[in-house]
Amino acid sequence: MNQPARSSARSGGRAARRAARATALPDHLRPVRPGLEGGTYKPLSDHDLQRIHSAALTALEQIGLADAPDSGVACLTGVGAIQGEDGRIRFPRALVEDMLAKANRSITLCGRDPKSDMELTGARVHFGTAGAAVHMVDTDGRDYRESTLQDLHDAARITDQLDNIHFLQRPMVARDITDNREMDLNTVYACCSGTTKHIGTSFTDPDYVADALEMLHMIAGGEDKWRERPFMSNSNCFVVPPMKFATESCQVMEACIRGGMPVLLLSAGMAGATAPSTIAGAIVQAVAECLAGLVYVNAVKPGHPAIFGTWPFGLDLRTGAMSIGSGEQALLTAGCGQMHQFYGIPGGSAAGASDSKLPDMQAGWEQMCSNVTAGLSGVNMVYEAAGMHASLLGFCHESLILGDDLIGQALRCVRGIEVSDETLALDQMAEVCLNGEGHYLGTGQTLGRMLADHVYPTLGDRTSPKEWAEMGKPDLLKNARARKEQILSQRAPARLDPVTDAAIRDRFTIYLSA
Repeated sequence: MNQPARSSARSGGRAARRAARATALPDHLRPVRPGLEGGTYKPLSDHDLQRIHSAALTALEQIGLADAPDSGVACLTGVGAIQGEDGRIRFPRALVEDMLAKANRSITLCGRDPKSDMELTGARVHFGTAGAAVHMVDTDGRDYRESTLQDLHDAARITDQLDNIHFLQRPMVARDITDNREMDLNTVYACCSGTTKHIGTSFTDPDYVADALEMLHMIAGGEDKWRERPFMSNSNCFVVPPMKFATESCQVMEACIRGGMPVLLLSAGMAGATAPSTIAGAIVQAVAECLAGLVYVNAVKPGHPAIFGTWPFGLDLRTGAMSIGSGEQALLTAGCGQMHQFYGIPGGSAAGASDSKLPDMQAGWEQMCSNVTAGLSGVNMVYEAAGMHASLLGFCHESLILGDDLIGQALRCVRGIEVSDETLALDQMAEVCLNGEGHYLGTGQTLGRMLADHVYPTLGDRTSPKEWAEMGKPDLLKNARARKEQILSQRAPARLDPVTDAAIRDRFTIYLSA
């Protein structure tokens, strides 16, 4: 007799909850958001951190780095580094400590929209894309094809609409543009016209930086406005591990510093190939190389914003293939995150990429494993956190969208457990058990915290098997593909104003259609 009434009440309650979830919460009440404080996961002890630091200083003092450009030699020796007869630059311990003291310890990476600004201090965590994939994953045909400029622009547009992807570092290369200068400049354009979040990119030649800065000045509304709020940073592989400077990349870095662009000092050794095979040894080399980069940056311009980009990668020693989805990779990244906090400087590392070729179960466990450990360890900038497959060779738009859900859950782990009089809930227990109906469903406290405490997936399926069947057995990848098509069917909110866009097209060769 009463079953229909109970069903109706349940249905109405569910509808109300769904309507509540669709209403955006103020940022301070959201269950997850950019800049949550990590740092609770510490695979390295305090003694371990000191030993890694000491080993890195020894490597810099005794081994040093080769192949600095002439300009870099002048800058580094000018502040106290020593060039030996073998041409290698060696760094006295006191010099490294002095430059660490001069390093910028509080960096804000700006977006074109100030709402997307990221404060890099302490163990505040942000997730985003990165990489130089040369292929796109076709989830429908289960195949790979070369990546294009349009793919890059679409990745920027998708990123712009995802709450848990906080920044866009160029995730793939525009293989359809063969001229390097035009590829670099069109990369800047494609990213900036696709998202107002902070962007990272690289340059293949130092001579291209001035043109890129000219374009960025046009987008910003003038050089002064650009320098006030630089919304693009230079991802710079300034070293070729082991322990060599990348000559042209160093020259690019110098040009970017002069142009007011923040830099990511990126050391990406392969453990067992271009870095020691042990986790501790790979971290030591990455730290040593990035300390050399930090000295370099502060020799050029003291206090210039530079991110300590320790990116050591794992290697499957049976085959020589990357193992970027491994537990060892997760530990490499977490250990690097601890070293960033040891030095008290903003840092970034790679996590969230997969060796799997498709967004499948393997990709899910690999992406979540390293994203969670990176976030818990307090990495400020978690790069390659979504969309990256095939050991960095392939990028997938659908995986980028699914990664937004995945990172939401990872961020909830980063946020941790709140313990207070309210959350201990003794008053609720007494009310429910002594005076109530014996359950907490529908209580004011449960309803009041359901949005602030819980992360609800956008595409993840939590229905019962019966409900799932009644809904036509929805497929996760098909739903991600539909979300991609929905985003790309609308005009990009980040598109440049017509006057600026026309001026850029008049000055540069732009391959994307207007």
